[in-house]
Formats: sequence, structure tokens, C-alpha cells
Amino acid sequence: MEEFTEKSSGFLRNKEGSIYTFYPSLFLFFIFINIACYWWALFTAFPEFTRGIEGQHYFKVQFPVGFMGALFDSLSFFVTLYIIRRALRAKKNLEYVSHLSLDLVIAILATFWVLFVFSFAGWLVHLIESVRQDLGGRTEDYGRMLVDALANPFANKRNIYFGLIMGVSAMLPTCGHLFIFLRSCYRTVFLQKAKT
Repeated sequence: MEEFTEKSSGFLRNKEGSIYTFYPSLFLFFIFINIACYWWALFTAFPEFTRGIEGQHYFKVQFPVGFMGALFDSLSFFVTLYIIRRALRAKKNLEYVSHLSLDLVIAILATFWVLFVFSFAGWLVHLIESVRQDLGGRTEDYGRMLVDALANPFANKRNIYFGLIMGVSAMLPTCGHLFIFLRSCYRTVFLQKAKT
């Protein structure tokens, strides 16, 4: 574990750059990832929404979705780094695993954040287009869609697929965290057994 910690911190030190360029670059990266996932999900799950008047509406929706998704992803990134640092300092296996399980909380929060982002983004675009719409009503609609998707997953395959693709950007820090965990487990269990 100590060897892994030293290698990780050495890697991060070698990659250090200006703090003034890192934060904006990270935020722009997450905006790009959110917009790319948005269009990937839209073109593959709901291609009929990419044309005509609906296409114009969803083109406008991509900007608040990208920006607000990047806000969550950036925060998630730094929370994940904090969790990793705490996990690496853990003395007991249970403490280590409990730190890693905090990513499940981030994943649940990401689901609700995606619902809020789509509600708010659609409402904001309608506000700009001077179309009266109730934000609370939109949120209830998306909430009903989530409950319906959980109750009847096979009847809502496209909605579930769309949600999973939109969750890809929020899962990047979690996937990085899990990769580090699995690599650490592999090195601890298998490489130490090979040495003995």
C-alpha cells in the first residue's frame, strides 16, 4: 500500500501545472464530456428529437446541460480525490473499503442531479423562448419518468439508456476511483502472494 501511495503521489507531482489553468481546463473538459454524452444519448435513443422544432429546442438545451453537468462533475472529481486520500491513509481494510463505498452516494446524487439538470435546462430554454412553463411541473414529470423506469425497466429501455449515457460523465471520477481500488487490491493480494 505504501508503494502504491508513493507512486500515486509521484505521478501527481510530475503532472502538476498551474492551478489557474487546471481548474478551467477540468471544467471545460467536463462541459465537453457532458455535451458529447448528451448528443450520443439523443442520437441513439431519441433520433426523432434531433430534427425540426424539437431539434432546435434540444440544441439549446445542450448548453445548460453541459454547464450544470460540469459543475457536478467537477465537485465529484474533487470529492473523489479527497476520498482517495483518506482511503490511502486508512490503517484497516474495513476503513479503506468504507471510504470507497462513499462513491455509491455520489452515484445516487448524480442520478438526482441529472433529473434536476434536465428539468431546469428545459425550463430555462422555454423561458428564453418566452414559452410559459412550470419548473415544478417539469420536475414532477421527470420524477414520474424515473419511478416508471424503475417499475417497468423493459418498457422504458430508451429512457434508461439515455440516463445511463448521461451518467457517464458523472461516473468518470467514480470509475477512476474504482480502478485505483482494483489495481491496489490486485497488487496487494496477487503480487504479494507471488513474492512469497
